[in-house]
Amino acid sequence: MTLIVVAGALAIVAAVAGAYYFAMKPVPLRVAVGPANSDDVKVVQALVQAFSRDHNAVRLRPILTEGATASAKALADGKVDLAIIRGDLDVPKNARAVATLRKNVVVMWVPAAAKGKKSGPKITKIAQLAGKRIGVIGRTQANINLLNIILRQYGVDPAKVTTVQFSTTEVAEAVKDQKVDAFLAAGPVNSKITADAITASSREGGVPTFLAIDSAEAIAQNFPMYEASEIPAGVFGGSPARPDDDVKTISFSHYIVARQGLTEATVAAFTRQLFSIRQQLITDFPLAAKIETPDTDKDAVIPVHPGAAAYVDGEEKTFLDRYSDYIWWSLMGLSAMGSAGAWFASYLKKDERTSNASQRDRLLDMLALARHSESLEELDQMQAEADTILRDTLNCFEHGAIEEGTLTAFNIALEQFHNAVADRKSLIGMIPPAPIRQNRPQVA
Repeated sequence: MTLIVVAGALAIVAAVAGAYYFAMKPVPLRVAVGPANSDDVKVVQALVQAFSRDHNAVRLRPILTEGATASAKALADGKVDLAIIRGDLDVPKNARAVATLRKNVVVMWVPAAAKGKKSGPKITKIAQLAGKRIGVIGRTQANINLLNIILRQYGVDPAKVTTVQFSTTEVAEAVKDQKVDAFLAAGPVNSKITADAITASSREGGVPTFLAIDSAEAIAQNFPMYEASEIPAGVFGGSPARPDDDVKTISFSHYIVARQGLTEATVAAFTRQLFSIRQQLITDFPLAAKIETPDTDKDAVIPVHPGAAAYVDGEEKTFLDRYSDYIWWSLMGLSAMGSAGAWFASYLKKDERTSNASQRDRLLDMLALARHSESLEELDQMQAEADTILRDTLNCFEHGAIEEGTLTAFNIALEQFHNAVADRKSLIGMIPPAPIRQNRPQVA
């Protein structure tokens, strides 16, 4: 029984230690992000280094993709655990929001006309873009889809507009060759890419004309992934300021999303690490300041992951909260195993207990015989047999076949037997021997 108790205690310690080890073991998460050299990739790489340096429970393994669309597909296919996606794209069904990485605004502007060159009527409204060429910065189809939504809102058929996609480095050449009449860019308000594109499209100090999306509220109503927003005056610098006044526009978010099947504890730990490290990244990556907690409302564009919601709501579970049920059931299981082991050990000693019970009965029988015995030799024989029974009984007690109460009862019976033998021997010693009768010869 002692061995069973020790083994059970060691098993409990091992179970708790094992649970703690696996709970604290660093969890690697694959995160899909792209395209290469983008701000999103730089932020993720900074998070990778920070998590590794601080020996956090969650580590990141970047998986580079061609862009947000490819990242979303990788998550949908279960190839990654996390992904950086655009909120205005088709969100995978298994995606759950962890954090809002940043908000992007749509900037539309008409480049300033070059001096000495004739130009058509000045474009000041989006409705005037019919039949024009529009340059879209960024080669993703998502920006084209975004432009089409805006054009349709103003009654402009996208089929009557020519779109040209190019990177930021091609903006200056496009303006020089008069390839486009207006531009569209989507990115953070303080995006360097957008600012460089606007600077490149400003000819000889001219000021570009920014096109306001006055119907931003209507677009947001029809497409919940967009929000009405504003571009602050002077945010793109320059003299005079660009723009010279606040400009109405629409915005959408980039999200960090997790697979739905990812455990609540893992996502909660990642979310906690993300917002703990955010302040450290702001110096090198100002975009990190834009990281925000996800929308936990039930009608959110992307449903929040339960782990992220637990962190945001302050309901994150501790180690004991997460594993108390397992520990309790383990203790119950060990208790049941101990009981079963004790029963089995008792079953194996059944024959030994039966033999001891019969010997105890024999001792009681000898007690009755000793009170009426007439022979000292018989009493000595019974005492020798009682000694043998005592030795067997003590062996049974050491083996655990009988309990202490049974041994106590046996000692009482043995003491009564020895008292009866001693009394009987004294009595026999006091009785004089019977006289021997001699046969007398008969006289004839």
